[in-house]
Amino acid sequence: MTPPPALPPALAGFFTRRHWALHPHQVEMLDRKDAPSLLLIAPTGGGKTLAGFLPTLVELAEGDRPGLHTLYVSPLKALTNDIRRNLAIPIEEAGLAIRVEDRTGDTGQAQRKRQRADPPHILLTTPESLALMVSYPDAARTFAGLQRVVVDEIHALAESKRGDQLMLCLSRLQALAPGLRRVGLSATVDDPAVIAHYLARHPDPCPVLRADPGPPPDIAMLSTTEAPPWAGAGGRYAIPDVLEQVRRHRTTLIFHNTRAQAEIFFHHLWLANEDDLPIGIHHGALSREARLRVEQAMVDGRLRAIVATGSLDLGIDWGDVDLVIQIGAPKKVKNLVQRIGRANHRYNAPSKARLVPANRFEVVECLAALDATREGTLDGDLRLDGPRDVLCQHIACVACAGDFHEDDLFAEVRTVGPYSMLSRAAFDRCLDFVATGGYALRAYDRYQRLKERAPGIWGLRDPRAARQIRMNLGTIIDTDTLKVRFRGRGGMPLGQIEEGFAATLTPGDTFLMGGQVVRFESMREMTVEVSPNPSREPRIATFMGYKWSTSVQLAERIQQILHRGDFDRFPDHTREWLELQARFSRMPEPGRLLVETFPRDGRHHLCLYGFAGRNAHQTLALLVTRRMEEAGLDPLGFVATDYAVLIWGLRPVEDVAPLLAHDGIHAALDGWLNGNAVMKRTFRNAAIVAGLIDRNFPGKRSSGRQATFSSDILYDTLRRHDPDHLMLSITEEEAMRGHIDFGRVELLLDTVGDRIDQVALPRVSPLAAPLFLEMGRVPIKGAAEGRLIQEEAGRLMAEAGLTLD
Repeated sequence: MTPPPALPPALAGFFTRRHWALHPHQVEMLDRKDAPSLLLIAPTGGGKTLAGFLPTLVELAEGDRPGLHTLYVSPLKALTNDIRRNLAIPIEEAGLAIRVEDRTGDTGQAQRKRQRADPPHILLTTPESLALMVSYPDAARTFAGLQRVVVDEIHALAESKRGDQLMLCLSRLQALAPGLRRVGLSATVDDPAVIAHYLARHPDPCPVLRADPGPPPDIAMLSTTEAPPWAGAGGRYAIPDVLEQVRRHRTTLIFHNTRAQAEIFFHHLWLANEDDLPIGIHHGALSREARLRVEQAMVDGRLRAIVATGSLDLGIDWGDVDLVIQIGAPKKVKNLVQRIGRANHRYNAPSKARLVPANRFEVVECLAALDATREGTLDGDLRLDGPRDVLCQHIACVACAGDFHEDDLFAEVRTVGPYSMLSRAAFDRCLDFVATGGYALRAYDRYQRLKERAPGIWGLRDPRAARQIRMNLGTIIDTDTLKVRFRGRGGMPLGQIEEGFAATLTPGDTFLMGGQVVRFESMREMTVEVSPNPSREPRIATFMGYKWSTSVQLAERIQQILHRGDFDRFPDHTREWLELQARFSRMPEPGRLLVETFPRDGRHHLCLYGFAGRNAHQTLALLVTRRMEEAGLDPLGFVATDYAVLIWGLRPVEDVAPLLAHDGIHAALDGWLNGNAVMKRTFRNAAIVAGLIDRNFPGKRSSGRQATFSSDILYDTLRRHDPDHLMLSITEEEAMRGHIDFGRVELLLDTVGDRIDQVALPRVSPLAAPLFLEMGRVPIKGAAEGRLIQEEAGRLMAEAGLTLD
């Protein structure tokens, strides 16, 4: 610890009364408070948020500074709530006249309007809310005195379009407040130079400040009474062991990768909770009221455990959490590190975490992730080319605030790291799209949004369009959802479910919401009305959530572990399985592609172990089966996981190499993409971000089916009449790295080349056997489901030569 520097008396007194001393990196943040930009990398619990705000507190304590001084931006609304609570401690105890408010989607309309006219000293917000504030004509007055912006968990924002939107907004703020200083905060940065380039005002440099990383975490796989299943993702088999850990610790965070898995696990955890331990659930589809109740209960120490998703990944400062449990493989090392940091959220206190693999293959992935975490090796897949659909939205956003000169806006955009290499031709193409809709659409009034008032000066053609543009700002494309409330006037809100799922419900159907079983009664004014139901076997709401693919770096580690054959590190149930695979067939290895062929049930099977993620494997399977059709091999179907793809058909594949030839795969891709449903969905998402398709209208909303129908017509029209349209170009780029993930397929094939190990087997291999359970995962409700799956697993493993535990 370092003694506090010369702080204002009020703050110095606060530190003295608390017996606190500043950490070295906090002192250095004060010393470098005038730097145009600065990236701080500090461990969870290392006081990085206080380090980010200290210069602000000092400057505001030293003199009367009316208006907005500091803007804090985070990826999560829950994080803004937590920061506001934590900031209140030094401000109130030091007696500082500093007003702190948040501005998120949960903020009321009246307060939003007041904040623009009379902003607080410190405003806590999200990228979407900031974009809205920037879009108003009074933005220049609101932000005129802005001194600092603090971007928390910057690594999470840098991986998504939300971060691109934020950085474009910061370029606008920099034009309104030229002296603006930028600070980025993170605990998990795999490439500091890339994040620094992303944060800084290009071409200005951004220094990187590293704090003491602290002690290594206490991490391991949780020892479970029952062995993991051969397939599946829920982790229900480990509930008795998880409950035992909850009993032994003060507060436990139990993370899942998707909302559906979290809901299912929480439900069964509660049914097994015979001690009535207080347990909560938290995810983004729950109502604001439900989230805040859980957060406050955690702050008050009233919960022993909370089942959560990514909604609590980042920065929440709950010091009483002494254990984190990750259910399911983490998919990315940095996700695991971020979640581990939620335990013992204190400086120099080791975090404690346990991993629960959801199935046997995830045992290998969990071990690889643990190795990487202990070594401090993170993974990252940042893209440095700013997406053009986000740029189109930003141009419309700027126009809402008033007229702009195209040269000035282009210069602004080029100061943004991801757009620093943007050509003038690419910018002009985006500007033309926003102004006219592009060649094929310029004849329609609805797409005529901008007007050139004088050479190079652009503004809204109709000022009334600003409201519609603001209603559709944002880069998050959610599956269309409906609110869920208990039936009756003033019924308590529970959260949201997908519109497609709601359409399948009939009165009397039950599903999980907020950890409780509810019964569908009716739908009224786009709201699902439900009643409580004591049933123990509900239908399950199909929350989309976010499902990560295993990172490239982690996939390479998995293959290295398998290839080395050091199986003694594994539990007996997994070791026996892997050893049998090594004897019966062979193991995958980095830089090569293992392909197995074998007969089963009168079909010929082809299994490719690509370790490229589910999306890439689905694309690979579609392309390979297309080429099999051309070769007369009669494929019948396939199933894909993060690790492998299994294809079955009527004829054997004697040599897979021709099916994977680079030119042939590209030709198959081009043929498959024409009119493909995935391309249409990708087009719809990009068109929504770019502003071609509106999600929301005053007083009503477009249903998912209506929006899809409209986007399908647009997609077909553009492909027929304007194949070079900007949106079609953007769609292809997005598809390559999104649902299709063809970039990952290309990386796999380029890495492998002709190094293909094709093994012809007499029967299913141990490594391929679990894929057949994925094939048969058709919901079978009731107690019979588990028994049927177990019986099928037994038959498969017996075929593979393995005795099932």
